[in-house]
Amino acid sequence: MDKEKIEKGIRMVLEAVGANLKVKDIAATPKRVAQMYEEILSGQFKDASKELEIILEQEHDEIILVKDIPLYSLCEHHLLPFFGKAHVAYIPDKRITGLSKIARAVDTLSKRLQVQERLTTEIADVIMKKLKPKGVMVVIEAEHLCMSMRGAKKAGTVTNTSVVRGVFRSNSKTRQEALSLIAF
Repeated sequence: MDKEKIEKGIRMVLEAVGANLKVKDIAATPKRVAQMYEEILSGQFKDASKELEIILEQEHDEIILVKDIPLYSLCEHHLLPFFGKAHVAYIPDKRITGLSKIARAVDTLSKRLQVQERLTTEIADVIMKKLKPKGVMVVIEAEHLCMSMRGAKKAGTVTNTSVVRGVFRSNSKTRQEALSLIAF
């Protein structure tokens, strides 16, 4: 990540909106913003599948659900945050990963310039590819500050997205069981 270029760009934005760059606190803003982008976009070039270490190979054909995983991301359209929670369910086919590994994969994928729809798909795809489960379901609930602060100005509005793969797509009872566990 080119932090010097980010600092230069932020300096230009601040000048364009009329900020006084001679004020001590504002003078340091370009550097702080560059450091912030380095942190909140740290997943930009990481391989999220490396987070999904297979820790167990055993017979287990029931739903494993990790729900209410906090997530924070940056909308690629307006560079404003969206935040919420992810619910990730999968039915293993011998390969099981640690519960924290799923949360780490969500974190890696959300630390990119994103849209919620793609984030939901990427989480499902990385789990399908790495763990090769019988099925995976991902549901994300998030508030987008680009909708809360500007445009529609509807603070508190939540967007839900879901992706289903494998048995969750082909078997409505399995899908419904996972959805009821998420709602529980």
